[in-house]
Amino acid sequence: MAAVIVTIAGRTYRLSCDDGQEPRLEQLARYVENKILSMRDSFKEIGEPRIVVMAALAIADEAEDSRNKVETTGQEVIALRAELEAAKKALAAMEAKVTRAVEDTAERLEALASDMHKPVQKDDFPF
Repeated sequence: MAAVIVTIAGRTYRLSCDDGQEPRLEQLARYVENKILSMRDSFKEIGEPRIVVMAALAIADEAEDSRNKVETTGQEVIALRAELEAAKKALAAMEAKVTRAVEDTAERLEALASDMHKPVQKDDFPF
């Protein structure tokens, strides 16, 4: 188990984390500290505990927005996958139809070519 020392709202904290997670924990602590400093600059007359609570609520709001975006994106991905499957089925049906049309055309052309190579008979002309 690793430990990280961070400063948030002017106070130093020793926090435990899994080995290798130290940079991430430090990054998160800097984010929280920056949020607090930003709010402190905006609301100079408010006490420190209230600033910390407001920063925590702002971060929670950002997290909720992110979760909502992830959920919406997930639903969009599901819808797009369904559209893709429908398009694949439509394409397969169209390919089958085109294949049948090409085969039918080939058979007609073979029949015409066969008729063209038959010797002409006197009875072929009614006049």
